[in-house]
Amino acid sequence: MTMKIGLGGGCHWCTEGVFQALRGVAQVDQGFLQSEPPADTWAEGVIVTFDPSVISLETLAEVHLRTHSSGRARSPRGKYRSAVYIFEPNQLAEAERAVRRFAEEAAKEVHTQVIPFTGFLPSDERYQNYYRTDPSRPFCRRYIDPKLDFIRREYADIALPSK
Repeated sequence: MTMKIGLGGGCHWCTEGVFQALRGVAQVDQGFLQSEPPADTWAEGVIVTFDPSVISLETLAEVHLRTHSSGRARSPRGKYRSAVYIFEPNQLAEAERAVRRFAEEAAKEVHTQVIPFTGFLPSDERYQNYYRTDPSRPFCRRYIDPKLDFIRREYADIALPSK
């Protein structure tokens, strides 16, 4: 059985690469996510399809919070909304618990919203699997590689081996 969760907060190329590097993640769809007003503008993000018997929603949310600027209150035109988009009402408590625990451990205010998922528009095909198709791109080396190094170091038990 798989579940879905949406995650947004930074460039979806980076977010896609991070979650493709984790065990238990079956698929990562990159694009633009939408929620209910006032979060109904399209924002960059991913939909992660995962096996909760391998990786929990709480762990996915924690990885997300640690790999983007979750403490930043604003983003350009709302394009990088820091959010966990829930697909089912029973995901709310687990996602909120992860955000609250991260804020307490980091001892800082976190601006990540836990909001309902309402819509998805995929990115252009040429941007899909951005990191996997050419990890030597300057953008990948500068922004995605450090996040993957962090995953391999801090989440070695759930990180896939590097290729």
